[in-house]
Amino acid sequence: MPNITYDDFAKLDLRTAKIVSVEKIPGKSRIIKGVIDLGDEKREVVIGGAEYYQPEELVGKTVVVIANLEPRKIAGFGSNAMLLAADVNDKPFWLTVQEDVPLGTKIK
Repeated sequence: MPNITYDDFAKLDLRTAKIVSVEKIPGKSRIIKGVIDLGDEKREVVIGGAEYYQPEELVGKTVVVIANLEPRKIAGFGSNAMLLAADVNDKPFWLTVQEDVPLGTKIK
């Protein structure tokens, strides 16, 4: 994979967010619909890994997201951020924050 510049990295708005709700999408087995709280706003997101996690397992987790990723429509729903995860054999392991960090805190 090619290197990127620091300026490229600096364009990413990485922040903490709490997953406040998650629900299954009828007819979809690999994605679920969720809402994240960035502290000053809530956003709808589409989350992968539904075949590995039940919705209730994700609610309440404080995760790291790319907040300024261009919004996309996925399965008819708006996805207005991307949760970051480690990918192990196609299973996501969500990057979470263990301490009590204010929602929306910037990751540097």
